[in-house]
Amino acid sequence: MRHYLDVDALSAGELAGLLDLADVLKAGRGPREDLAGRSVGMIFEKPSTRTRVSFQVAVAELGGHGVVLNAADLQLGRGETIEDTGRVLSRYLHALVVRTHAQSRLEALATTATVPVVNALSDAAHPCQALADLQTVRERAGGLAGLTLAYLGDGNNVAHSLLVAGATAGMRVVVASPPAYQPDAAVAERAAALAARTGGRVLVTADPLEAATGADVVYTDVWASMGQDDEREDRVAALRPYRVDADVMAAADDDAIVLHCLPAHRGEEIAAEVIDGPSSAVWDQAENRLHTQKALLLLLLGEPGGGAT
Repeated sequence: MRHYLDVDALSAGELAGLLDLADVLKAGRGPREDLAGRSVGMIFEKPSTRTRVSFQVAVAELGGHGVVLNAADLQLGRGETIEDTGRVLSRYLHALVVRTHAQSRLEALATTATVPVVNALSDAAHPCQALADLQTVRERAGGLAGLTLAYLGDGNNVAHSLLVAGATAGMRVVVASPPAYQPDAAVAERAAALAARTGGRVLVTADPLEAATGADVVYTDVWASMGQDDEREDRVAALRPYRVDADVMAAADDDAIVLHCLPAHRGEEIAAEVIDGPSSAVWDQAENRLHTQKALLLLLLGEPGGGAT
């Protein structure tokens, strides 16, 4: 039994195997029985479109039963601890997928849950998104090792998991953010240590054009995430120079692709002509949430198709 709280819960070999399986599942999408008789609980303490729908469909297409739980409907909303919730739900369910605020809540849940816990987004990490990102890049480029991924904008949870995922896959990951919005230094150090073992590289800079120059992948995300609306004006002012537009794409490799984990604000963090243009792989990226999450569930639940031992 193992948890998936961030991408480095997987070894480089496991990550590659998961992406291979996701490709197989995508090519042969259809009803399966791998999770027949299994129930997967999904707790959402934050709003969700792609995560909620893709996980619910993934469980159904694998033959399992998805139990979607809003935090307000649970005793969590009346003071029951996350640890007790883990103890109880483990008696009913075979895995728990949780979208929450503090990473510490997931870590506390994992201490008492006796079934796999999956981080479906926290303030610190978005590791399921990173799996779909890597699958999308691999589909377009044919591989991952040695590619340069440039992330421009807020050094948030998405940036954190991209640093870790890219480093695990042997990529060069460059994050460009203003000094006040750069990724957590401890995460960058963790990613750099992974990169040292895989032949990858990690760089954090304040210069967006330095990051984008020659990049194979250009990535961005919203400037004000959930719960940051009161900071919106300051964030927009600080992050405006990091918008992904035609000038940024001109600095990137001629065959560079564009990624955005959505929802997007056209004209803010990304220009409409970029996200809707020929370089965009955003819609494939969104679809791949389904396929990589299927592969992840199979791996964690030890099904033969998941390659787990």
